[in-house]
Amino acid sequence: MAETSTDHKAHTPFLSRPGVRRLAPFVLITAIALVFIFENRTSVEIRLLIPEVTMPLWGALLIAWGLGMVACAFTVRRRPNRHSRRPR
Repeated sequence: MAETSTDHKAHTPFLSRPGVRRLAPFVLITAIALVFIFENRTSVEIRLLIPEVTMPLWGALLIAWGLGMVACAFTVRRRPNRHSRRPR
């Protein structure tokens, strides 16, 4: 009996799947970043162009991390199939 593509996916180990291999470094770096962010609880003065605000350092780090994630989401584009491009 011929093996189908769904049978092949069922036998692929979880950590060998391309989606998991691509996501694992992101999860690891995010976990380390969040631990670093929430360990810094002191209040600091931050200048936002003109006003100066006092806020916990973890809040400022969390805002910066979130803005970085948003920037990454906008700049990283995934093509559906990058190997099927037609030569011109």
